[in-house]
Amino acid sequence: MSELPDGLNKFVGNAGWAGAVVEPIPGDASFRRYFRLRRTDASGPATAMLMYARPPEEDPLPFLKVAAWLTEQGLRAPAIYAQDAAQGWVLTEDFGNDRMRDWLDLNPDGELAAYEAAVDALVELHLCPAGPFPDYDMPTYQREVRLLTEWYAPAAGLEVDESGFIRVWDDVLAPLTVSSARPVTVLRDYHAENIMLLGASATGLGAQGLIDFQDALAGHPAYDLVSLLQDARREVSLDLEQRMLARYAERTGFDARATDDFLADYARLGAQRNAKIIGIFTRLYKRDGKPRYLELIPRVWEAMERDLAHPALAPVARWFDENIPVELRNSGGGTIA
Repeated sequence: MSELPDGLNKFVGNAGWAGAVVEPIPGDASFRRYFRLRRTDASGPATAMLMYARPPEEDPLPFLKVAAWLTEQGLRAPAIYAQDAAQGWVLTEDFGNDRMRDWLDLNPDGELAAYEAAVDALVELHLCPAGPFPDYDMPTYQREVRLLTEWYAPAAGLEVDESGFIRVWDDVLAPLTVSSARPVTVLRDYHAENIMLLGASATGLGAQGLIDFQDALAGHPAYDLVSLLQDARREVSLDLEQRMLARYAERTGFDARATDDFLADYARLGAQRNAKIIGIFTRLYKRDGKPRYLELIPRVWEAMERDLAHPALAPVARWFDENIPVELRNSGGGTIA
């Protein structure tokens, strides 16, 4: 993967960046690859980010569509400098290296302010009508949650009731499909590694930039809060989670009854997302040879146990008690072969 993809120099040249230094950037859990371009011209040093999302494994068109929509709403997606979607190339503004997670590692005293800003950005997003994106519907919820039975269960040596798993999720998630909550744009991977702090320093956060939003759907406003506050990649204390949920409720004007309903939906989506993540992280290890994701699974189980304790999750909690021994869950899910 260290070799530069075919066609890179041609695209970069056509985009006006011929001769730029090309620096590979460590990738994520997808097939996408990233490069930072550096050059010096009459105005001084300049950088840009190059994404290679090669079809058929990837498709950059959704990223371009969501970036344009976010920008139209006044939110901070990276500017698009050039693109050749058919070949998988997108050249964008460089948001720098200050991911929220990395900045907090160096500035732990800024945690509260950083999460307040992240919640406030979601409030701003949720004030907008949902974008022109597909619905987060029951088939999508079910397809995602089945990743746990398809990948985690066999890897952990468990034989589970797969049909019962589908039935209990149908029961638990049904209120979301008829929820009175107004649909919003759901970015789906909104967490501390996908929030860039623009112009951050030891004395301030800077503006907030968004990345990794190409899978956006129109869905429930609680989903991205779950993604942020039950973060698989960074420890978020229960106290901070509760404070940020209260902040969101206050800033969106929820009364007590609406807040209770929202928290029930938050638990539903938390359990659904966490089950999906356990399946995805197992798949990344078994299929893609990426064992580093296994060490994140215990944190995900811990968050899911809190979600399963909510009365709205009773049918799903019973399924877990009957199919995945509690001692395995308490130990981070048991041994994955």
